Amino acid sequence: MESPCILVCSIDDKTGFCFGCGRTREEIGAWIDYSSSERKAIMAALPARLETVERKPRRETRRSRIAREQQS
Repeated sequence: MESPCILVCSIDDKTGFCFGCGRTREEIGAWIDYSSSERKAIMAALPARLETVERKPRRETRRSRIAREQQS
């Protein structure tokens, strides 16, 4: 079964879309139940959805924290 999942599973609170694939929680949960045509229709919408997701980390990484501390 084709899936857009790239194993970056975290939902953007602002849009409700997954940062990795662009699907909603509901779509992810029901993915196996969709027909092939339903999955294709959702996948066609994903590039536009991903454009609306802010690509910022949800939490500070160690590397960014060290860089910030060195600038202070």
